[in-house]
Amino acid sequence: MEQAQRKIWIVDFGSQYTQLITRKTRELGYSSAIVTLDEVREEFDKGHRPECLVLSGGPDSLATDKTDYGFLFDKNIPTLGICYGLQIMANHFGGHVAPGTIGEYGHAEIILKNDFKLKNCPEHFHVWMSHFDHVEKVPAGFNLIMESDNGMVAGIRDIDRGLMGLQFHPEVEHSSYGREILRYFYEEVASLKEDWNRLEMLKEATDLVKAIGDAKVLCAFSGGVDSLVAATLAHNVIGSNLYCFFVDNGLLRPQDHGHIETLKKHTPLNIEIIDAKEIFLSKLKGVKDPEEKRKIIGHTFIEVFEEKVHSFEADHQIKFEYLLQGTLYPDVIESTSPHKKGGKSVTIKSHHNVGGLPERMKLQLLEPLRYLFKDEGRKIGEELGLKHDWVYRHPFPGPGIGIRVLGELKEESIDKVGQSDQILLEEMLAFNVYNSVAQAFTVLLPVKTVGVKGDGRAYEEVICLRLVSTTDYMTATWSDLPRDFLSRVSSRITNEVKGVTRVVYDITSKPPGTIEWE
Repeated sequence: MEQAQRKIWIVDFGSQYTQLITRKTRELGYSSAIVTLDEVREEFDKGHRPECLVLSGGPDSLATDKTDYGFLFDKNIPTLGICYGLQIMANHFGGHVAPGTIGEYGHAEIILKNDFKLKNCPEHFHVWMSHFDHVEKVPAGFNLIMESDNGMVAGIRDIDRGLMGLQFHPEVEHSSYGREILRYFYEEVASLKEDWNRLEMLKEATDLVKAIGDAKVLCAFSGGVDSLVAATLAHNVIGSNLYCFFVDNGLLRPQDHGHIETLKKHTPLNIEIIDAKEIFLSKLKGVKDPEEKRKIIGHTFIEVFEEKVHSFEADHQIKFEYLLQGTLYPDVIESTSPHKKGGKSVTIKSHHNVGGLPERMKLQLLEPLRYLFKDEGRKIGEELGLKHDWVYRHPFPGPGIGIRVLGELKEESIDKVGQSDQILLEEMLAFNVYNSVAQAFTVLLPVKTVGVKGDGRAYEEVICLRLVSTTDYMTATWSDLPRDFLSRVSSRITNEVKGVTRVVYDITSKPPGTIEWE
């Protein structure tokens, strides 16, 4: 485990919310890392230990899971158990976990019990539950501190041993006073001192770059927040040893072209644009399957990039040793998808990255943001003096418009998405809603509908608007925007984008949907 020095270890039992525990913990000012059970064992054997453990939720049941978790509690480390983590804790210390006859899912009301008080928190409030089994008997030495309105155990505490368990999820936005509950545990139960802030983040990221010395560094530059922050950070350390190449794959929006030109003009980064539009579009011709499109785009990117770099090295008599990437902590976690027994979680869809480049080009990876979340990366960008509009630019996927045209990619289809997306951007800025939305884009649907244009019948295509609100991109809700704004966007698209006669608005949250359509 590369982060054994972190103050708090979040032990992952397979919960979909584990990353949120880490984010909330860091927002409260404490360094933390997600670890597997095997990693905890290995680090304990090396003599390493954190100041605190947090046991995440998970899909298993103690009725069938007979794993011995005693080693987690043998070293008297302050520990918080969440959901399944609570059940493991209660079971270990002699309580009784019973299979549920009814589950608790979604919002539930809990009540503080036995004179337990939380600062700035009422005695009754709503939290997010997701469990079936429950603690039927509280273990000796623990006090019941929270109970759900149907009488089930919702929280227990042993203040002397620094132990606390919660049957709900304080890390999710749906839980009222979740931050206050986590803060209470870290401050009052575990007695931790804050050690995580933007200066500490910047120092760690900078040290990762300093460690490479005088090596030449190559950056597959996208202009997005992550690659821009990583490149700026690296440039501040290694200067002219950093070379940025931007591949134009023909699947960009008008705003992307303008953004790259702006960065070339107003930053010290050495950015070279590779025009590869024809190559990409020729390879994508006739392809409809989204996963196949993603793979073709990824493989073609590697081929184009590799050819360019080899010719650049030959012309300039240099040799690159490192590939700089804007990899974030969620990317690192999802690339391994650890479950407590070493299994893999299900891949929802493949992610475009430049993962094939290091092996083919014999490059080492330089990932200065690899231990940070996106909001932390943005804080680093602000600390580096980057403009607010650059740092808070909405994400744009590597495959670009390639996954926003559903079905085969044709130049006229790409243009429809590009034009409609530009209209959406312009109106978001005009209505001052850009910063209240986390991600916004348009999708061309593979259907035609009847409409009326002028005095004639039209049988044309459909553009879908997708605007979501989220803080972590793991979960998201559709953005409830003013009717006048949506009406204006729809009117402009149907009037200005040739071949589009209908605009619809996607009101699906994540889950069950994903943010992108493909």
